[in-house]
Amino acid sequence: MGLLVDGQWQDKWYDTDANGGRFKREDSGFRNWVTADGSAGPSGKGGFKAEANRYHLYVSLACPWAHRTTIYRKLKGLEDMISMSVVHPFMGDKGWTFAEGEGVVADPLFDADYLYEIYTAAKSDYTGRVTVPVLWDKQTNTIVSNESAEIIRMFNSAFDEVGAAEGNFLPSELLAEIDEINAFVYSAVNNGVYKAGFATTQEAYEEPVNELFDALDTLEARLAERRYLIGDILTEADWRLFTTLVRFDAVYVGHFKCNIRRIVDYPNLWGYLRELYQVSGVAETVNMTHIKTHYYTSHANINPTRIIPVGPALNFNEKHDRARL
Repeated sequence: MGLLVDGQWQDKWYDTDANGGRFKREDSGFRNWVTADGSAGPSGKGGFKAEANRYHLYVSLACPWAHRTTIYRKLKGLEDMISMSVVHPFMGDKGWTFAEGEGVVADPLFDADYLYEIYTAAKSDYTGRVTVPVLWDKQTNTIVSNESAEIIRMFNSAFDEVGAAEGNFLPSELLAEIDEINAFVYSAVNNGVYKAGFATTQEAYEEPVNELFDALDTLEARLAERRYLIGDILTEADWRLFTTLVRFDAVYVGHFKCNIRRIVDYPNLWGYLRELYQVSGVAETVNMTHIKTHYYTSHANINPTRIIPVGPALNFNEKHDRARL
């Protein structure tokens, strides 16, 4: 995991020493919005109108943040409108690459070898982490956004007038409640697994791992009384939680030492995870080979042998009883 400094690549891990052994995630560097008419969104500048074949999405099938965007691209029927490249699951000293491999989709715009070349194509002196997802505008030749939480909101509604599939995961009347649960899940669960996994002191590890399982206990109790996080309809909050849950037992339990309990030990969370996985099209976005390969081979400071575990055996297609709620 490296970064760009004034447009120059540096192979540099997170500086946990400066934070008492704690992992601190950096804010995304590009925060523009695609909107239906091209007007400015909540941040950044305007000029990014929703149009078919104008935008290109760069993702990793291993990354939970990028996974959000591939789910929305699938469920909103945007695959023919927004083209997509997929990086190699192994992230080495040059960061994400387009090296040949199963499931890799090369960069058609710049024929780039490394994802950082996309960042410098947008801003030659860019400084910051080189992360996925990246939404590129082929018309203005720049990055629109590399913030997954905002890209999925663009995909949710901006393209509706140019032929996106029906469906709204962000009903306006539920926005406040969705934002509230998102904030809770992000801090304790989505980012919580990383705060535990990338910690470099015992204290810095134990704090987030205990917070993580307290949060999972809370979510388990919540899902005992309602089918989805907000009630009886699928919302953005569910898809933001899903991408962490689907990786949890295969990666976070062992690799990130989040091993107090597994998701399969939570009856409601496990049934909920299976239901979301079984939503039409979602299974196609889950690539467990890329997920396990990335985590277990890319973080040599955590897993120096780079051995990829064979298990666990998980059957996401097993029947669930969530309809009872």
